[in-house]
Amino acid sequence: MLSVVLPAYNEEKMIQKAADTIDRILSAEQISYEIVFVNDGSKDATWEEIEKAAERNPNVVGVRFSRNFGKEAAMFAGLAEARGDCCAVMDCDLQHPPETLVEMYRLWEQGYEVIEGVKRSRGKESALHRMCAGLFYKMISKAVKIDMSRASDFKLLDRRAVDALLSMPERNVFFRALSSWIGFKTASVEFDVQERTEGESKWSTRSLIQYAIKNIVIFSTAALQFVTCAGAVVFVAAIVLAIQTLVRYFTGHAVEGFTTVILLILIIGSLIMISLGIIGYYIGKIYEEVKGRPRYLIAKRVGKGR
Repeated sequence: MLSVVLPAYNEEKMIQKAADTIDRILSAEQISYEIVFVNDGSKDATWEEIEKAAERNPNVVGVRFSRNFGKEAAMFAGLAEARGDCCAVMDCDLQHPPETLVEMYRLWEQGYEVIEGVKRSRGKESALHRMCAGLFYKMISKAVKIDMSRASDFKLLDRRAVDALLSMPERNVFFRALSSWIGFKTASVEFDVQERTEGESKWSTRSLIQYAIKNIVIFSTAALQFVTCAGAVVFVAAIVLAIQTLVRYFTGHAVEGFTTVILLILIIGSLIMISLGIIGYYIGKIYEEVKGRPRYLIAKRVGKGR
């Protein structure tokens, strides 16, 4: 059986449409399935729509968080609730084309354990967003040692791969990178990002930047390496200025005034504060991990056998 996990946050207009579309496509291919909706603390009628969908279709189940825990937590909750021999994760807004599920499933039947949905095109994005996304994926690709420039959350995983992900104890997780990191026999399927038909994106530029920073820190030490590089640059600059100052002193052309000193203090002070901020962010994430709180709390379940 194929379990399709769909995180949902304020997606009341898309719940029934997503359930009907996936049902139509998988039923036509005679693929046994279940749809697992995870309501990530939505403020609209998303949960009520999930309950209605579960009443109409016995293959639909739903999980409601006690509050908003974020998309990563919703994906892992869906995988934990899924009962299928393989599990697919996709967006509730259908920007990940459901038709691709069939191709992924057929590859799974051939023995592949991780089938990656790879973006052929990214849809409509601003130049700034595209540039920032490119920088982010370069850093993550370096950390994972896998090209993730076209990666997405749209994946199909064998039960062994799902169990491997769920066995990881960390609380701050990045599904897109972890699902590549675990390895297993992997294949990829290209898809075009579809335009949203209902509602609007929940991701603002600010939230995307925060998401990128969080996941870089979770999965990479690149930011800490920046601190080391900045320190090395300042050290080299200090040596050059020290030599220049000594030469001017012994030749009787010592620099007068405090402009150079003030500028150096400001530059070095700024770098120190930035470095402390980066280190503090890592320490904050360590603190969150040490507390050992659960990734999410489930308030209610709905659906067959729930």
